[in-house]
Amino acid sequence: MTLGIMQPYIFPYIGYFQLIKAVDQFVIYDDVNFINKGWINRNRILVGGQAYQFTIPLKDASQNKLILEIEISKDQAWRKKLLKTIQQSYLKAPNFGVVFPMLQEIIQTPYTNIAELTVQALIRLCTYMDIDTEIIPSSRIYNNTHLKGPERILDICHQTGANAYINAIGGQELYDKNRFEQEKIALSFIKSLPISYQQLKNEHIPWLSIIDILMFNSPKDVNKFLDQYELV
Repeated sequence: MTLGIMQPYIFPYIGYFQLIKAVDQFVIYDDVNFINKGWINRNRILVGGQAYQFTIPLKDASQNKLILEIEISKDQAWRKKLLKTIQQSYLKAPNFGVVFPMLQEIIQTPYTNIAELTVQALIRLCTYMDIDTEIIPSSRIYNNTHLKGPERILDICHQTGANAYINAIGGQELYDKNRFEQEKIALSFIKSLPISYQQLKNEHIPWLSIIDILMFNSPKDVNKFLDQYELV
């Protein structure tokens, strides 16, 4: 069995979903420390032909708290504002009529913490893209927060019976293939290949949120993009 593990990101770029599709089971690392100014509560969409970063406001966010402990701001105005920005930006996109109601459903659901919102958004989007990988928050099962770094990853692999582990390409600086081989686990890294598609009339801006890709591409075409990667 092949396993993937990532922190929860809100509406992440397609490389994140490539990893989900590439594995048999995907663990969302929700019981590790929150990272300020990371991708957990922010991403980029296309606004006026330019990359625009949106942020979901949080309450008392701190790197001293676990991701699952971080609450979303009780000020509900952000939901309406974000949906209005998406609507104005993508109204003329070919798949707006299908994708926007799905985003409305996700964003308007009154989740109270960022981990729950990101997990439920990922599950909903994977269903739409016909990705059937099992998604499990790490806080629900493994009971190994006393372990750190590669040792915790290896423990999760052993608990799930995985014999292969795929990590994001940035993990090459963190994880040693020899260490994983000692535990009889094949380690590889997923490297996204360049993806291009028509974004209205402007020059293509790559690596935006999955929102952008879904607005301009059918689920069938998105699935082709999901397979455009290398394992190294």
